[in-house]
Amino acid sequence: MARRGSLSDSESGSEDSSLSDSELQEAFSRGDLKPGLNVVLEERPKRRNDTNGLKQCLSEFKQQLAWVERLDVTLGQAVDPISQSASSKDGVDPENDFQREMSFYRQAQAAVLEALPRLRKLQVPTRRPDDYFAEMAKSDQQMQKIRQKLKSKQEAMERSEKAKQLRAMRKYGKKVQTEILQKRQKEKKNMLNAVKKYQKGLSDKLDFLDEEQTSSQGNKKGSGSQQIKKGPNAKRRYKNQKFGFGGKKKGSKWNTKESFNDISSFRPSVAHNKGAGKAGKRGKKALNKRPGKRARQKMKNRAR
Repeated sequence: MARRGSLSDSESGSEDSSLSDSELQEAFSRGDLKPGLNVVLEERPKRRNDTNGLKQCLSEFKQQLAWVERLDVTLGQAVDPISQSASSKDGVDPENDFQREMSFYRQAQAAVLEALPRLRKLQVPTRRPDDYFAEMAKSDQQMQKIRQKLKSKQEAMERSEKAKQLRAMRKYGKKVQTEILQKRQKEKKNMLNAVKKYQKGLSDKLDFLDEEQTSSQGNKKGSGSQQIKKGPNAKRRYKNQKFGFGGKKKGSKWNTKESFNDISSFRPSVAHNKGAGKAGKRGKKALNKRPGKRARQKMKNRAR
């Protein structure tokens, strides 16, 4: 039953919507139309600029305060000092975002330049002191979390960069290794071909043997130069730093041509204790500093 009623209501609504004005008036006179469905709209009020009323309202809540308390600056349109063209003097295009924002910026800049001398004249400080500490909007714990997060991101980026570099180095190493192997295979193939030609009697030259010897000697020299460039390891360097580098031990006391010809330190009066008179005796006494056995025993007995 509920479904039939809903269908009949919808049908009646569709019939009412298709009625003309006369039929609607007749239905309204009969009382079929409920009140509130049709609302009579009044004319919209016309807008007017009531300057006197606005000034009266302004005078009611206006407060006579000093300029320091208000800090209001009123200026006209600020002109660009660099490009004072006719278009900029005529006005700013509101549809052009760049011109509109630049006009706001110049207007604010001109207001600041006018207000600063007035503040200095009134002895109002305009700069923040050096020992000024403002309260942070976020707590130290929150900033610590942010710092840790940024640090972790930076570490992750560094790890990824290192991994990229390692991959690039591996690729380069593999490339070099393959090139060396290909070069060796090519040299081996050329040498085998030359040997076969020599065996068959097609050629009587043995140049490939000389090339092999020169290449082996070059490899040895290259390896030796690499070892020289490498130098001592860390343990050897630490010991050299701690104990000093002894240098060459064998043959360190051998005479050379320069040392053999140098006789500046030779003194014949002292050489081999063969000096004349008292100088020789003093030299012997100076050499025999240690006391004899009997004297040493007497010294031990005295000590007991």
